[in-house]
Amino acid sequence: MELIIQHTVRDFDAWKPVFDEHETVRARYGCLGHTIYRGGEGGNEVTAITSWESRERAEEFARDPSLREAMERGGVVSEPRIQWVEAFETRSYAASRAA
Repeated sequence: MELIIQHTVRDFDAWKPVFDEHETVRARYGCLGHTIYRGGEGGNEVTAITSWESRERAEEFARDPSLREAMERGGVVSEPRIQWVEAFETRSYAASRAA
């Protein structure tokens, strides 16, 4: 199951090391990995797609006080927008482009 989290950070280059430090906590709660996208002016709009063992474990992680502390330290300046999604289809066009 994937969780999409979007928020604005003050400075992406300051936010990213704090996000990386918090990886051990995410893993302890069953996070299997992540993909990060950035956009907006200055690249400070962050979208993180995290994969989880279960929704219940991710919700436990969301209640861990260290998450709020890491968000503050990392300079998150907006409330996170979250959405649960399940993969429906993945398709690569690489082979058809090479032909």
